[in-house]
Amino acid sequence: MEVLFWVGCATAYDVRLQSIARAFVDILKKADVDFATLGAEERCTGDMARRAGDEALFQELAFTNIKTLKKHKVDSIVTTCPHCFNMFKNEYPQLGGDYKVMHYTTFIYQLIEQGRIKIPDKQNRELITYHDPCYLGRQNGVFDEPRDILEMLGYELKEMDKNKKQSMCCGAGGAAMFQSPSCGKKINTIRAEEAVQTGGSMTVTSCPFCFSMMEEALGLLQQDGKTNMVSKDIAEIVNELVTKGD
Repeated sequence: MEVLFWVGCATAYDVRLQSIARAFVDILKKADVDFATLGAEERCTGDMARRAGDEALFQELAFTNIKTLKKHKVDSIVTTCPHCFNMFKNEYPQLGGDYKVMHYTTFIYQLIEQGRIKIPDKQNRELITYHDPCYLGRQNGVFDEPRDILEMLGYELKEMDKNKKQSMCCGAGGAAMFQSPSCGKKINTIRAEEAVQTGGSMTVTSCPFCFSMMEEALGLLQQDGKTNMVSKDIAEIVNELVTKGD
């Protein structure tokens, strides 16, 4: 196989987020990428366990995954989740798991550049904004590829006040997604309000956790009549517009 697609917990189990994995698989097929998944052999990378302080559980999960990847002779991995991407790139090597790993935005960008998928003739699409996931942007420096893809597709980007290295978390990081705030406004609500201030029609994300948090917050703002903005994952947008390459 050319690459292993690491599906990740969120896009495997959450019914809404499964559309992100399906969209990316469609893109891989359009590009004639020889890929595989681990199916039932894939386990959580242990990101949330380590962030929450359960180092023993993290190492149990990590060593199991490393053993499985070795069995299948995997050396190249692509992920839709920046958390998984960060684990494979920066933390698994500490335990002997060394792989060539890419986030799907970088992989899609390369497929476009190589002509393996074709973008439509450029046209002026609506104004949108892009939210930088913490573990893709600030932690790993991937800022340009997602924006380049959206601009290639004809979208006009308006940045939020906090973007790139100064971007604000969606509120899910560090296992905070599974906690309820005891005081103050929820972080995803604050971030959604920043997105609405751009005047865009859509907030684009490249992380399943960010997508969930932004969709929830924007949905509540819609109910209050404060916006019509929606949230969408970049794989869903790309899959709707690109076609098979030459």
